[in-house]
Amino acid sequence: MYKGLLDQTQLTVAIKILNLACHGASKSFVVECEVLRRIRHRNLVKVLTVCSGFDFNGNDFKALVYEFMANGSLDEWLHPVASQYTKRSKLSLLERVNISIDVACALDYLHHYCEMPIVHCDLKPRNILLDDEKTRHLGDFGLARFLPEAMHKLLANQSSSVKVKGSFGYIAPEYGMGSAVSTQGDVYSFGVLILEMFIGKRPTDDMFENGLDLHHFAKATLTDQVEKAIDPVMLQEIEELNKTQRVTTEGKNKSWSNIQDCLASIIKIGVACSFESPRERMDIGDTLTRLQGIKKKLLNFIVIA
Repeated sequence: MYKGLLDQTQLTVAIKILNLACHGASKSFVVECEVLRRIRHRNLVKVLTVCSGFDFNGNDFKALVYEFMANGSLDEWLHPVASQYTKRSKLSLLERVNISIDVACALDYLHHYCEMPIVHCDLKPRNILLDDEKTRHLGDFGLARFLPEAMHKLLANQSSSVKVKGSFGYIAPEYGMGSAVSTQGDVYSFGVLILEMFIGKRPTDDMFENGLDLHHFAKATLTDQVEKAIDPVMLQEIEELNKTQRVTTEGKNKSWSNIQDCLASIIKIGVACSFESPRERMDIGDTLTRLQGIKKKLLNFIVIA
């Protein structure tokens, strides 16, 4: 991915140049162009133009030009390297909830409101981009698949001769067993994303071994104290915010208790979306409704700085 300027408007853009030497790159370009041609939503990355031709060596050249996202990817905010700590503030609890809602909105649109349902197939923090105002945009549709009409209503219980690619830790387990693409595959990835955002650990973290994964780790905390699993960076922000509120100690304790309930509800959503069996996972529309309800409750308990 490159940063560039359009000559006539001096608009800053992001340029995705495909490595056509990689197997499937040309097909990925065609798929992404076709998907982007059919979608329009505030939480999806907008493509400005595409380029297809030859470079100065006479080799095939293909590129997509997108709106530039000044605040980078969600991955950079969740797991910043040392040099990024000074450039960016931490993501607050409310910001993380808003990100969850925006991504759920994007998936709900793709799954239920497109002319033909679209499965993203590669949902992960690196593919969620933030613009100047931190509005969230889902991008990179190179692995996306169109579903035949009404197929999205079926659960992924049939085999497929087409190998589904994705990112380790985020790809639905049934795809590894030859199941067909379904919207529930995106729901699984979304569940992992939710847990990663609020627990602060990647699904590929070294602590996850010997059968333990992010889903089971989160599920186990629901029977104990959820705050033990929550990202300590976010917990510190909540505690500092709680101290600044001009309420009694009893009021602060009640506020903290209510916030804990909201956090537990969010973790439950992440767990419910990332069950191994597609049949047990939530629908993305129901997930969106529940997240919006949690946000409404949170706004009653916290003061926005």
